[in-house]
Parts: sequence; C-alpha cells; structure tokens
Amino acid sequence: MAIRMPRIIQARKILRRSLSNGSRTPTYTDIPKGYFAIYVGEQEKKRHMVPVSLLSEPLFQDLLHQAEEEFGYNHPMGTLTIPCSEDVFTDLASRLGAF
Repeated sequence: MAIRMPRIIQARKILRRSLSNGSRTPTYTDIPKGYFAIYVGEQEKKRHMVPVSLLSEPLFQDLLHQAEEEFGYNHPMGTLTIPCSEDVFTDLASRLGAF
C-alpha cells in the first residue's frame, strides 16, 4: 500500500487557495471540526459538509483536479466547487464513507 503524500499536500493547497481567494470571508463557526464546506452541482450549487479525511482519497483528488481545471482558484462562490452532478457526488462520497 503506497502513500501518496504529494497528492494529499496538493489537495490541501487547492483547498486553502479556494478558501482564501473567495469574495466573502468564510464563517468557520458553522463548519464542524474535521470537516470543510464545498459546493456541488453543475447548474444549481448545493453546499455539503465533507470530512477532511476525503482529501487522501484518489477519487476525491481527481474531482479536485477537475474543479481546478473548470473553475480555477478564484471562484465567485467563494469556496471550493465540485463540477459534477449532486447525485454522482453523493454516490461517490457515500462509497468513500463521507455520509
């Protein structure tokens, strides 16, 4: 079993950039410890709380790279946005143990 530290570190950097480049200041009081907020959806975006442990999952890292390609780091929503349907994300997150 190999540990992919460079991918984990890169995923964390993507998350930090997304949170720091937002148009509004994130409110950390409504995010439980060990979680982070993301928006999911192609047209209408819905906010989800996701455990930080997903950052080490290769499938979730692939989604982060897609988000980087589609939205870049300065997204108007002000936080990380995943460009896939909510059904696909919910299915993936439940298989990875997030929900």
